[in-house]
Amino acid sequence: MIRIGIVGIGFMGRIHFLASQRLTGAKVAAICSRDAAKRAGDWRTTRGNFGPEPGHVDLTGVKTYETLEQMLADPDIDLVDICTVTDQHTPIALAALKAGKHVLVEKAIALSPADADAMVAAAQAAGKLLMVAHVLPFFPEFKFAAGVIASGQYGNVLAAHFKRVIAKPDWSADIGDTAKTGGPAVDLHIHDTHFIGLVCGVPKHVFSVGTLEGDAVTYLTTSYLYGPGGPAVTCSSGALSMSGRPFVHGYEIFLEKATLLYDSGGTPLTLLTADGKATQPELAGGADPISAFTDELQAAVNGVSSGKEPDLLSGKLARDALVLCHRECESVKTGKPIAVG
Repeated sequence: MIRIGIVGIGFMGRIHFLASQRLTGAKVAAICSRDAAKRAGDWRTTRGNFGPEPGHVDLTGVKTYETLEQMLADPDIDLVDICTVTDQHTPIALAALKAGKHVLVEKAIALSPADADAMVAAAQAAGKLLMVAHVLPFFPEFKFAAGVIASGQYGNVLAAHFKRVIAKPDWSADIGDTAKTGGPAVDLHIHDTHFIGLVCGVPKHVFSVGTLEGDAVTYLTTSYLYGPGGPAVTCSSGALSMSGRPFVHGYEIFLEKATLLYDSGGTPLTLLTADGKATQPELAGGADPISAFTDELQAAVNGVSSGKEPDLLSGKLARDALVLCHRECESVKTGKPIAVG
């Protein structure tokens, strides 16, 4: 039995806790929060932009800690699940790895590539797993697309466009604080750069145009430049929508022998094939977003059990996704293509 300790009981901490109730071979053994009410099970303030309405949680059998040091001293914790705001990820992960714990950290891995590199190096030195919770590949529509591309059954990716647009996240002061999250071009858009890196690889250059609020990029459209013979890939992402449409994401992926279409705002996953047919593949998991988080956490648990880093939770892939976000922001601000490096 893998014993999980969740650090940070905000919106995402609550979602991870709910998702963990469906795990095989693992359980949440402890939570860590500075908030006494949350340690008592009052999670009414953990509202987010999806999932069930927050309320009171039964923490019977779950240890509660006020400080990280208390949790890390607990020998019964195998995996520390970090669900805090991004600016806290690096110090918590480094402390957990030093204490001999495996780590699962919510996206983004860190605020800066240098911090991400330090986390990856610390995991290698400690001989422990550093896994990054990028949930998008576990959502049914994106899991299907990644599987089709990896299989090669419809040929190579010729071109693709991805989108992810939200209303300003006014449901959380921390999420709205760009100093803590990096702003929408990191906290939101990193879903896209991670998935693009997974299915298309890391490009040689990026060229982005976008909008700024102070020093933070709030919306951008990026061309990922792979060089001659590479796919033509673009993405639009940001937090500019009016609240009447709080969230939408999707893609158009053009393969040599098929086209994949999906838009959460109204177009179900559709497979267009060379014979002129349009089909809607049957997807496991349905519309319940908690299922994707359960699958993500199960992958982390299986990784701890086997001692092998799950490919979809790779620290290096998460680090590369963060670098892409930073290069794109640089391109927005300079008006020039930027080498990824």
